[in-house]
Amino acid sequence: MRWHKGLLVSALALALTACGGGQVRGADRTPQPAGTATGTPATTTAATTTNDDTFVYAPNLDVVTDWDPATSYSNEIIAMANLYEGLTRYNAQTQKPEPLLATEWSSAEGGKAWTFKLREGVKFHTGAPLTAELAKKAIERTIEKKGGAAYIWDAVQTIEAPDPLTLKFTLKYATPLDLVAASGYAAYIYDPAGIDPEGGKDGGSGPYTVDTWQKGKETELTLKAFDGYWGGWKPEQYRKVAFRVTPEVNTAWQLLKNDEVNFVPRLNPQLFRQAAADGTVLTSQTPSFQNLLVLFNTKSGPLRDPAIRQALQLAIDYDGLAAALKGAGVKASGLVPAGLLGHVPGREPVFDPDKALELLQGAGYGRDADELTLTLTYAQGDADQKLLVTLLSNALKQLNVRLDARPMQWNAQWDQGKKGGQDIFVMYWYPDYPDAFSWFFNVFRSKDSTEFNLTYLKDAEIDQAIDALPELAATDRDAAQVSYARIQEKILVDQAAAAVPYVQTYQRAFSAGLRGYADNPAYPNVVFFYDLTRSQ
Repeated sequence: MRWHKGLLVSALALALTACGGGQVRGADRTPQPAGTATGTPATTTAATTTNDDTFVYAPNLDVVTDWDPATSYSNEIIAMANLYEGLTRYNAQTQKPEPLLATEWSSAEGGKAWTFKLREGVKFHTGAPLTAELAKKAIERTIEKKGGAAYIWDAVQTIEAPDPLTLKFTLKYATPLDLVAASGYAAYIYDPAGIDPEGGKDGGSGPYTVDTWQKGKETELTLKAFDGYWGGWKPEQYRKVAFRVTPEVNTAWQLLKNDEVNFVPRLNPQLFRQAAADGTVLTSQTPSFQNLLVLFNTKSGPLRDPAIRQALQLAIDYDGLAAALKGAGVKASGLVPAGLLGHVPGREPVFDPDKALELLQGAGYGRDADELTLTLTYAQGDADQKLLVTLLSNALKQLNVRLDARPMQWNAQWDQGKKGGQDIFVMYWYPDYPDAFSWFFNVFRSKDSTEFNLTYLKDAEIDQAIDALPELAATDRDAAQVSYARIQEKILVDQAAAAVPYVQTYQRAFSAGLRGYADNPAYPNVVFFYDLTRSQ
């Protein structure tokens, strides 16, 4: 499973998204500053003594599915983003990558050559110093393993380390490598000697290191401060972190109110409104890069007929769904959420049951024909997806179409999807790095074997256009925007391969004494604990 493309946090107890490898991916559209918090904060007093508190994060699902930073592609991003670091990190406010393990970088040859200068004085948790040779070794190992999101390095032809703190990349084609290096998956720089598949240690350079891991336990994972961290430590920062798995959202809310946990990544709309008015906790609401995809089986079954796929697109009550989400999601416009290159305003889908009926009748179905039965799979326990299914089932019933909707755990749903065992597959998606390419390469490009291309679409013209996107994005953003728009036209209109009902809005609740929290949609559900302090 992957907390971004299969079963991300939903309005209730979610059944976890993301794009790959052990992997599981009308309201106000006005962007808000990341981490905008509301509520009544506790009295703020500068901390003068060491913060001995443990910061407790309450996810609803298991935290770790893969301990290898080369292949990790799931829920563990919430922990690994604090254990490991990349060359850069995406700043959601400036919408640009900023320095992390690299302090500066430059490109040449039209985006086909990149040079990164590494930070001095960095140590890995193994005790080894950061060098260009070790960074080269880590990236090459990730590429060689070909797991998770390793495809982000596909443009790399060679990596060189001309001196201890210089890393040079020669690319096969132009790519925005500074953005790629900010990915939440497969971009970590690590000491391979520190990788432990059992989770007892890590090879990162981040501010925290593994303390304990107890798979299947309520407090599954704890982290502790790495004393040798290059950024140093201040007394008021949290030096201990715990992940307390809390499947039920009502339980998580009570634990937060009782000050037993500090952060709940999502509440249902009713509880979120209660939290916002409570006065004893803080809340934040931030636009995300995560949307819900309804993928149609273009390869087999009744949905081989594009007219029926078009009818399904028209049978979704997008406005009604967005209203029912009560702020937890906004109506989508195309495949790409706002804030990313490739977003196309004015492509909002429409609900038109009369046109849907006309299309069904043209395909030999409809009210006066035999009932059409379609199978749909979605995330068990995800209230938002269940709401979509309920609305769609009711609309299709009026058209003499029965929806056999099956809530499933992610691994079971995904296994069935890889065999083409359903007509409609519902899942979340968000990008691996802050670029729209992930939707197109992972979900809609032809593949020899099925991973996340769960429409089973095979279109050589679309494939060719997708393959050209990275170079266009690096060399001519205007042309890339035009290409993104055209590809979406082909996928959503010409092929009618999918529907995109809404983009999630991240709604968080956290302790009133917390300072420094900012939501970054490029790293879904991650709290960068090092940035936090506790008021006295």
